[in-house]
Amino acid sequence: MEIKRIFDLLPNYLEKYPDLPVALAGKKDGAWREYSIQEYIDLTNKLSYALIELGIEPGDKVAFIVSNRPEWNIIDMAVMQIGAVNVPIYPTISQEDYHFILNDCEAKFVFLDGIAVMNKVTNVLPDIPSLKYVYTMIDREKYPFFAQLIELGTQHPHAEELERRKAAVKTTDCMTLIYTSGTTGTPKGVMLSHSNVIHQILGVENIISCKPGSIAFSFLPECHAYERLLIYTYQYKGMAIYYAESLATLADNIRELRPSMMCCVPRVLERFYEGIIASGKKMKGISRMIFFWAVGLAEHYRIDDDKRTWFYNVELRIADRLVYAKIREKIGADRFERIVSGAAALNHKIAAFFSAIKMPIFEGYGLTETSPVIAVSDQGPHQREVGCVGPPLKGVEVKITDEGEIICRGHNVMMGYYKSPELTAEVIDQDGWFHTGDMGRFNEHGLLMITGRLKSLFKTSGGKYINPDVIETKFSGSKMIEQIVVVGENQKFAGALIVPSTQFLKAWCAKQKIKFTTLEEIIQNPEVQKMYFKEVQSLNKGLGETEKIKKHVLIADEWSVANGLITPTLKVKRRVISAKYKDVIEKMFNEN
Repeated sequence: MEIKRIFDLLPNYLEKYPDLPVALAGKKDGAWREYSIQEYIDLTNKLSYALIELGIEPGDKVAFIVSNRPEWNIIDMAVMQIGAVNVPIYPTISQEDYHFILNDCEAKFVFLDGIAVMNKVTNVLPDIPSLKYVYTMIDREKYPFFAQLIELGTQHPHAEELERRKAAVKTTDCMTLIYTSGTTGTPKGVMLSHSNVIHQILGVENIISCKPGSIAFSFLPECHAYERLLIYTYQYKGMAIYYAESLATLADNIRELRPSMMCCVPRVLERFYEGIIASGKKMKGISRMIFFWAVGLAEHYRIDDDKRTWFYNVELRIADRLVYAKIREKIGADRFERIVSGAAALNHKIAAFFSAIKMPIFEGYGLTETSPVIAVSDQGPHQREVGCVGPPLKGVEVKITDEGEIICRGHNVMMGYYKSPELTAEVIDQDGWFHTGDMGRFNEHGLLMITGRLKSLFKTSGGKYINPDVIETKFSGSKMIEQIVVVGENQKFAGALIVPSTQFLKAWCAKQKIKFTTLEEIIQNPEVQKMYFKEVQSLNKGLGETEKIKKHVLIADEWSVANGLITPTLKVKRRVISAKYKDVIEKMFNEN
């Protein structure tokens, strides 16, 4: 059947893959709760009936602040198929942001997941006059809850009205409002149509070669536009979607499920890599030598066959038998066919390593405003390369301006910012080109390479431009560094604020027989400072003279979504961090 609206994915799944046992799954009380496609559809319809019974009309905004779980998908589809607009919101943002978003979109209904979220929303309820209904996902003895809605829909089946509403939804209608603040400013509601996202599904499906019924593992927030697109695509391909219990159980869940595919951010891959290297350091003798020979080999892997010598390929096969196969077995990655990485630049060495050990990394690039994919690595010769985000998606035009900015137009460009035509006009020009704010270039095979943020560039007092993104990507590959921001606008040189890896320092202290008390205390240790100085000098190698970090400060704070220093998609808020550490930065540059 033809997919014209996102909720058409459900009857399409049932028609094509009626016998597959699992469409969605989440863990409850230590066991996987699995939903067939028929149960998924039945629950979705019951929830739609309940929303109709409560008076939710086409065009009404239904917000949900819910962590990854099968019910997320049920809410998503149920809202869309009655013609309402869903507004998924991150469960990790501030109370002030909840207040703004719920008022801005004029939400009529909200689903809440978790006590912290419930308390934040409860505090702002008196200031949200549009909000008529508040439901929690489980019974928290304060508001009505999800199971009661399902029962309400069971008792009041508005089947004819649901079919009438579904038929009235056009492919060009707004299906969702996704609020994004970027790295600065007030949250903006990105309006995406069914057509925007359906074109994306059809554009990226070819990178997913997994068979129907194979397991897709999901742990990034479904509010994240990239993860959400892949969730839809998994359903289009007939895959079983299993949701991680939490970030803490990520490794255990992967070992248990042995999935075929997942989407992740670079930091997750970096931690996997660090764990693999740490296990190798525990080896001794010839085993250790073979292990690190294999690691070094993988870090220089080239994806295209014509860029690898026959001798390298022979070594690679030997390394796979001796080392890589054991790594895959240990971490539960022996069935992985695809890992999609997005949201930030991935260190070249780590991207090469995972592709070499048969956990192929497909990098992609886009923004919420572009539905979200602009370019993504693909299968075939010269369609995927370490350091590139792939060719532009079919139907998406991409150009590089004279200033080096990436601009695009096509079916992926958003309808606009909700109630903000002036902000929309700032990013979509009269010819329909969306201005990303990112800088990039094409390689000789037409693959897009991201080189930084246009607004991140700064000039030293000597008149030299510095691209902090390049430096930060290189430094973030260090096992010693958790987070970094490069600073130095109008200064003589580039400096850095570095948040050390607590995990690394605890292990180092244990080895050195130094008592680890707090991060604040340990970074004052002269030996720790000396060690980080040497690491910075080592990482500076290969950088241009003006790009080298001449001074740095170790920071004991955690930069998180909760404290407003990074975005929900894990990008640092440079201006906010620069303002918070203004005195630290000034002292760093003024010291002799």
